Amino acid sequence: MNILFIALAVLAGYLVGSLSFAVIISRIMGLADPRSYGSGNPGATNVLRSGNRAAAVLTLALDALKGFVPVLLVLLYGPRFGLGETTAAFVGLAAFVGHLWPVFFRFQGGKGVATAAGALLAINPWLGAATLLTWIIIAVFFRYSSLASLVAAVFAPFYQALIWGMEPLILALIPMSLLLVWRHEGNIRKLLAGTESKLGQKAGAAPPRAAHAGHGGHHAHHAQHTKTRKGHH
Repeated sequence: MNILFIALAVLAGYLVGSLSFAVIISRIMGLADPRSYGSGNPGATNVLRSGNRAAAVLTLALDALKGFVPVLLVLLYGPRFGLGETTAAFVGLAAFVGHLWPVFFRFQGGKGVATAAGALLAINPWLGAATLLTWIIIAVFFRYSSLASLVAAVFAPFYQALIWGMEPLILALIPMSLLLVWRHEGNIRKLLAGTESKLGQKAGAAPPRAAHAGHGGHHAHHAQHTKTRKGHH
């Protein structure tokens, strides 16, 4: 019976995590879809690039809560169903995975930083606070959200192992950290190339797909050909 309750709790965590608040809040507030500009990432940092700080703050808060609330509910009410901290940790991981691959939004999600932070704060408030403080310090000094997220993701498992030991939480924390780093692969390339956008920096349309780029290239070639013909006349 415990296995059934564990499965239901993890599924519920994933479904809550699948609520893409960057898209939902943008629709409610009449803003452009965050997947259509900047990095194309449906997250608070990209919503901030729209210039609407209220929308970005709301997105950040709700993305964090969808990691925090499912974990907290398991911790509060799970024991009566035989669910403990290990289940709570994996429910947090499920919410995080839901943000990355949301079933309600064609599995096109964000990077999961706020959701991971919310889950950590619920499971171990001190670990969550230490990880969040790491993010803030890097963000303030370097102004790169992606760099701050990468450093915080790498440090979180080490904080857990060195301060609290190899508790079951680390079984959920390690894959969460690895997925966070993997989702920032494009940002890592931009950081190395010096082309990464800084916090609050407005950005244009999202990078076009290859097909669109080819289509645009065809138009550019046609325009150049027309201009050349006019020049000959």
